Amino acid sequence: MKKLILLALGLATACNSSQKTVAEPAATEPAVPMAVTYAGTITESELKEHLYTYASDEFEGRETGKEGQKKAVEYLKKAYEALGIPAAQKDGNYFQNVPLEMAKLPSGSILVGDKTFVIGEDFLTFSKSEGTYDEIQYVGYGIEDGSYSDYKDLDVSGKLVLMKFGEPMNEDGTYLLSGTEEKSVWSNVSESIGKRSRLAKEKGAKGILYYDTANYKRFKGYYDYMKQNKKGSMGLKNNKKNPAVVVLGEGMAKALLPGIDEQQAASSIGSKITFELSSDNEEIKSENVVAVLKGSEKPDEYVIISSHLDHIGVNANGDINNGADDDGSGTVAMLEIAEAFKQAADAGQGPKRSIVFLHVTGEEKGLLGSQYYADEDPIFPLEQTVANLNIDMIGRIDPKREGERNYIYLIGSDKLSTDLHELSEEVNKKYSNLELDYTYNDENDPNRFYYRSDHYNFAKNNIPIIFYFNGTHDDYHRPGDTPDKINYDLLQNRSRLIFHTAWEVANRDQRVVVDKAAK
Repeated sequence: MKKLILLALGLATACNSSQKTVAEPAATEPAVPMAVTYAGTITESELKEHLYTYASDEFEGRETGKEGQKKAVEYLKKAYEALGIPAAQKDGNYFQNVPLEMAKLPSGSILVGDKTFVIGEDFLTFSKSEGTYDEIQYVGYGIEDGSYSDYKDLDVSGKLVLMKFGEPMNEDGTYLLSGTEEKSVWSNVSESIGKRSRLAKEKGAKGILYYDTANYKRFKGYYDYMKQNKKGSMGLKNNKKNPAVVVLGEGMAKALLPGIDEQQAASSIGSKITFELSSDNEEIKSENVVAVLKGSEKPDEYVIISSHLDHIGVNANGDINNGADDDGSGTVAMLEIAEAFKQAADAGQGPKRSIVFLHVTGEEKGLLGSQYYADEDPIFPLEQTVANLNIDMIGRIDPKREGERNYIYLIGSDKLSTDLHELSEEVNKKYSNLELDYTYNDENDPNRFYYRSDHYNFAKNNIPIIFYFNGTHDDYHRPGDTPDKINYDLLQNRSRLIFHTAWEVANRDQRVVVDKAAK
């Protein structure tokens, strides 16, 4: 490895390892595949050297927007500068500024006609909103999927829309969207509001009244927790204004539309409604770190390798959550993978497609850095993005898992692309021979990990993904997640697998084929 001057902000920490060189095989030796040669530059010792700095107390748990996170991004910037891998942005800045806002719980009420409804009692919302609407458009379930649309022949631009949880059913008791007894993603608790909100925004709606008796207690519990602990909710600053979302209690929903439980047909509600919800929000400054190694033959096609650079910071009692596994392991794996690709490029054997090294902020706050990259400011066009390989926790062993220790959980490899899934399997068989465990890839897995890391912001945009994950453990989101507990041999093996997979995706003649629709 090139000698890296690994200076984090305000620190003077140095990596004193000398650059690895790739030896040419002797003429009498059998030819070694190039991928194997460069994967060999990913070593336990260098992963460990990086991680003992990156997950040290000096980085203060790398909480989004805090001083420790600033040290983390400086560390990553210096590492890429030392490797000679340039910044992705045209101005040469490795930092993609991600505008965030800490939204404090609002106070106030909503007036419908002459009746006042109080926040925390009649309805819930987590963001401020002010304004008056002369009508409300009821849109049933608020779904649009394939040939089915609750917005058919409706113009909701600039309007307030009322919708309910659930999805349409056939007379025989099957679900209309699936044609079977299986519910669609629109009925998934974790995804239902997000999908409806994105669709309503696309339709031009200014606000959403959402009725969900099945999950109201869940939202109320979160609201009460935030209120009791005087916490706020971090999100992207609304440069592109998202519609306000209000979760209705049963009383308020039926005051607006008495037959809402039974009625599916769209209708206009003539009630005048006024939002009087205010809060004091705090602006948060944070950054993604993005570098790119340009491809030799197809430089305008991109393979994104990602991990999140943040963690959860310092506990109230002063204990530092170092986040060595979550996601220090993914972060340092990316640095070693980047070095391997750079050495190949320096030897004239670089990837045909461009490799983007995307370290995202705010994952622990709601996948915010990847959301900003994918939804607000993709540095490289999403339509030219071939795949995303996302690394989030690959340094430990899941204590609940039975079987060999040399494994990795794979999630999402087959969700959008049979081609990517088969490539992944072939690469592992050829080079790594890890046990690929698909336990958490199951649609019915209650953990819903597919929706809980940064790859999802690419998958929802129909970009094939693979999520590499070792599972949770007793130190997950606790101060015990420290560098001394990392299995560096496994971290090396898993990192090499990801490198090999990225190498194949970047160098094959045809880009990965998408043959399934995003969910």
